[in-house]
Amino acid sequence: MTTLRISNRQARWLWLDAQGLSGTPTGPLDLTEVIRKLGFVQLDTIQNVVRAHHHILWSRNQNYREPMLGKLYMGQRTVFEHFTHDASVIPIEFYPKWSRQFRRLGERTSRSDWYKHPLNQKEVVAIKQRIADEGPLSTHAFDTKIEGKKEMWARPPHKKALDHMWYAGELSTSHRENFVKFYDLTERVIPSRLRDSDSDDALDIDWLCRNALDRLGFGSQGDVQRFWAAMDAKEAKFWVESNKKNLVSLSIDASDRRTFEVYAHDDIEQRLARLKKPSSRLRILNPFDPVIRDRDRLQRLFGFEYRNEMFVPPAKRKWGYYVYPLLEADRFVGRVELKGDRNTGQLIVHNIWQEPKVRWSRKRQEKLEAELQRFGRLAGLHKTVWNCAIPTLHA
Repeated sequence: MTTLRISNRQARWLWLDAQGLSGTPTGPLDLTEVIRKLGFVQLDTIQNVVRAHHHILWSRNQNYREPMLGKLYMGQRTVFEHFTHDASVIPIEFYPKWSRQFRRLGERTSRSDWYKHPLNQKEVVAIKQRIADEGPLSTHAFDTKIEGKKEMWARPPHKKALDHMWYAGELSTSHRENFVKFYDLTERVIPSRLRDSDSDDALDIDWLCRNALDRLGFGSQGDVQRFWAAMDAKEAKFWVESNKKNLVSLSIDASDRRTFEVYAHDDIEQRLARLKKPSSRLRILNPFDPVIRDRDRLQRLFGFEYRNEMFVPPAKRKWGYYVYPLLEADRFVGRVELKGDRNTGQLIVHNIWQEPKVRWSRKRQEKLEAELQRFGRLAGLHKTVWNCAIPTLHA
């Protein structure tokens, strides 16, 4: 296998293009296609300004608004919800490839101490029967209690039973109301043509690996494995070894001038030839954005160090509770701590930090203020309030 050397800038452009952050985020919106190109969108419960999934979609096209995702569940049924590295929405046509994930996670949760519950099989069947009889139900429709000490992540027995059936594919997410999940029988949520589709595990692994690498642009065996989190390291390694004749080995210049070795599909040179310079727009990205989520890739490509500190005690935080990276073209120029107050209609800027060696020009500040206004509109916030000093402005 010959090795192709690509520059750090080419790698950054390729990654941003693959993740929908290269062009200007405007124009007609095909929401299902946005999700399809990403592969999945992580869901998160924290509503700091808006929930992460809304922010991730808005970052790709700023014509997106919060109610749109729910319509894909209830009306169009073009997405389903399940687990990648976390709870995510996934294009519905990918459902037949997810049978191995139902099997893997069903087996894992049946063995896990976390999902053990005191309900007997008759009681579990009764939970499912209520859903069959009454329609979609949330965990609030049941009243089993937590036994023993109530720890932070403790869940009542019925919630553990519901989640096990959800992981195993027996139940599916019908919809969400105020982010509360409603469970329904899978046969009432997923069309039979997708449920009854033939599944071949080797072909499913091949599909998962190929589509992961396509959305990554380039990646190591570990990157491919972690993308969907639907296979183990041994399976990903076997796929790479079996497909080397159809892959290109890349040597990529990292931000620190070292190199690292990865793989790409054999059309990589055509993809590189089609690349265009990313938009110069300054973007506020979510901490759970797929471009941010892999901290090692983020550091290697952009030299940008980041960590989520939501669950870090305040005294131990380096930055803040909910801090948004700032991407300008192909460079991370800073980070900002924001909070949305929907009662007063305010988007509050608590802190801002520019990256080392970044001169904070008046033009850059104007770009940020314009993006803050656009981000505020997504959440219905009409005023930006600065509770901190802006960086020193340069010409």
